[in-house]
Amino acid sequence: METKLIVFKNKQIRRTFHNSEWWFVVEDVVLALIDSKDPKQYIQRMKRRDPELAKGWVQIVHTLSIETSGGAQRMLCANTEGIFRIIQSIPSPKAEPFKRWLAKVGYERVQEIEDPELATQRTRELYRAKGYSEAWIEKRMRGIAVRAELTEEWKTRGVRGEPEYAILTSEISKAAFGMTPGEYKLFKGLQRENLRDHMTDLELIFSMLGEAATTEIARKQDAQGFRENHTAARKGGRIAGEAREKLEGETGTKVISPENYLIEPENRKRLK
Repeated sequence: METKLIVFKNKQIRRTFHNSEWWFVVEDVVLALIDSKDPKQYIQRMKRRDPELAKGWVQIVHTLSIETSGGAQRMLCANTEGIFRIIQSIPSPKAEPFKRWLAKVGYERVQEIEDPELATQRTRELYRAKGYSEAWIEKRMRGIAVRAELTEEWKTRGVRGEPEYAILTSEISKAAFGMTPGEYKLFKGLQRENLRDHMTDLELIFSMLGEAATTEIARKQDAQGFRENHTAARKGGRIAGEAREKLEGETGTKVISPENYLIEPENRKRLK
């Protein structure tokens, strides 16, 4: 399943495409509507306040795999209809604007199915709105395409989705950067944020190299199943790692950076 980020009033909401429709992470929706920093506790209190919601909870909410840069996580999700029901129990002035926004998001998905190019355009617009430069956006979009090509290759070669994708991704990252995605996020001071949205140009480039090399090796060696693709992932990541080390030796500067864009946008940091 694909996982994407969308934004409502500067709040990131993760969603995944499941059974031909979008399913949204319930905790993310709650955080977008309330000021609490503990959505799990708020959800429990909400269910106690609304017995009818609690009674139908298992029909409304499903546990789905959500892809993150640190690997897949099983999270509570609901489709558009389910989210509408949940926000009925959230007394927030943001509820009505959120409903209108949610209806628009659903309509956009129909448009994207009819014209896939719209999805790419909207992703670019989202990154522009978040303060990324055109040069960075081009690399990020190329990285998304390289990643999609790799996961499609894994799918055809018998890799069984999550958590195997996450393990292979971790192997590439470890060989390319000396850190798993989870360790990399800690290094950059990130929590729930997408790691690649906080990578510098060179970090994005070497991420792409590791994944593109893995795809090519898997094809040339006709890697089948998890074990053979695990070997290909290590080799692909190592190609990126060796290239990174050679560049660092020539320039005397580390590619791996603790830099992130949590406070200052990427385009402003680029000017500096």
